[in-house]
Amino acid sequence: MVNLTPTAITKVKEIMSSQSPSPTALRVAVVGGGCSGFQYHMAFENGSNATDKVYDFSGLQVCIDQMSLMYLGGVEIDYVESLEGAGFKFNNPNVKSTCGCGSSFSV
Repeated sequence: MVNLTPTAITKVKEIMSSQSPSPTALRVAVVGGGCSGFQYHMAFENGSNATDKVYDFSGLQVCIDQMSLMYLGGVEIDYVESLEGAGFKFNNPNVKSTCGCGSSFSV
């Protein structure tokens, strides 16, 4: 199960509402790349695929493909703002290591 914090849900909805045309869903995926092997990917979509797992978070539709689900079990996605900047943070209990810059991971 993937979970989004209330802060992340609010931020995604805010960004979606500023898009034209307004997307209907957020896609969360794991893609190959980065120094450690995998990277998180988020994008807006206007629908889901037949094989996607679709979650509903207070009216926010989140689509995840079957392959990405293997790496995202138990993940919490948060939105954080700090002096260093702001962005979405993935708290993944399955990660064994990350790269120095924190943009990729391995399991």
